[in-house]
Amino acid sequence: MDDLWKLSATEALARFRDKSISPVELTKSVIERAKATEPAINAFTYTYFEGALEAARIAEAVYRGEGAEPRLLEGLCVAVKDSGTITGQPTSAGSLTTSDEPRLETSPINQQVLNAGAIVHARSATPEFSCATFTHSRKWGVTRNPWNLDFTPGGSTGGGAASLASGSSTLVTGSDIGGSIRIPASCCGVMGLKPSRGRNPVDSPANLDFYCHTGPIARTLEDVILLQNVMCGPHPEDPTTLRPRLNLQPDHRGIEGWRIAYSDNLGFYEVSGEVKANTRKVAERASALGANVEEIQLPWDWDIVEAALTHLRHTFGTSISSTSQENVDLMTPYARAFAEAGVKVTPKEYYLALETAGRVAKDLGRLMDEFDLLICPTTAIPAVPADYDHSLHALQINSKDVEPMLGWVMTVPFNMASTHPVLSLPSGMAENGIPTGVQLIGKSFCEEDVLRAAFALRKYDPFVFPTI
Repeated sequence: MDDLWKLSATEALARFRDKSISPVELTKSVIERAKATEPAINAFTYTYFEGALEAARIAEAVYRGEGAEPRLLEGLCVAVKDSGTITGQPTSAGSLTTSDEPRLETSPINQQVLNAGAIVHARSATPEFSCATFTHSRKWGVTRNPWNLDFTPGGSTGGGAASLASGSSTLVTGSDIGGSIRIPASCCGVMGLKPSRGRNPVDSPANLDFYCHTGPIARTLEDVILLQNVMCGPHPEDPTTLRPRLNLQPDHRGIEGWRIAYSDNLGFYEVSGEVKANTRKVAERASALGANVEEIQLPWDWDIVEAALTHLRHTFGTSISSTSQENVDLMTPYARAFAEAGVKVTPKEYYLALETAGRVAKDLGRLMDEFDLLICPTTAIPAVPADYDHSLHALQINSKDVEPMLGWVMTVPFNMASTHPVLSLPSGMAENGIPTGVQLIGKSFCEEDVLRAAFALRKYDPFVFPTI
């Protein structure tokens, strides 16, 4: 019973139903695991362990047949990212400038999860205002990668991915405006889905920004599907959400005869040898499974990253600029720099960034008209140091200087081409003990294809937890 925290969500639900374990037993195990790992990992901001145990007792009664039928996530401990809101709980966004007063509303995506019976035992740590590819803040300190504490778990859903990999959560919610689901999934050896734009609801006004997505992070593909099916669907507070609701199912038909494009650098990224080698192994596995794999050259350059930075600074940075002016001494250097850069973006620069995003989407659309799937790395190196700050530190890959914020992550082109679903799948391990990942990119609005490919390409070994 001490190892119940190792159960996947789908395994735990099956055992709740056959009554071999109870939600109370699982919740106690997850909480004890959190107490054991949190001093080292620092994955959580606010914790609600007593409330979680009470909610687990209510779920236990449901599985005994008292009251309504069990819901899709009934009795599971889900860490919710500390960026969206939940009525009655504070949301810090990782900042000393925010209030600890309980919020009066719940974000649409969080409401979907709560309505499905999830137990929010903790809020997961983010960088300040989620504006970094690592996870540390002045409010909460440094969140560390459970595979090697010297490195980051990625960002901005770094606390969620770290808790998932260390066993202190069964499922976690994520959001992704530049890779914030896929980067931590890759760094922590788990799986993260950026769905097609509009598939899941997003808080206003971010729902009007085509870069923005919400999605699941999990240890197994079955769990990715489970949480995505809960998060998915039209929502009255987000008119950009798609109808009808998509209900995903595990698909084991394989990828024989598929045409798969493969790139280890997307045409311009500097990528470490270890990441390239692990990506190549996934491509070779696809070929061995009967797919026709073709290495392709994309007509992309660093102007894509510059355009993404312009877009993110103008929309995202500007949204925190008033906070920066009022509380400049309380903010982290990276958040302050991000806000200051945002107000300097001109309308012309923003328009040119939109033009670049349009070109990226056209290029990818043409490519995916010929291929069923694109495979590329998720990150160009396994991870940066845990205390890395792109506003203060330079970054080199293969002894070459790269853009410090986004130069090591290969995710932003697919926020530009936001109708394409992308799953980050583990690809192997690096010498420093950090996992690496690949992105599986599908045709627009074709989540089913991405998950079908992932089932074929994944390794069937059970998840191995790091020693902490």
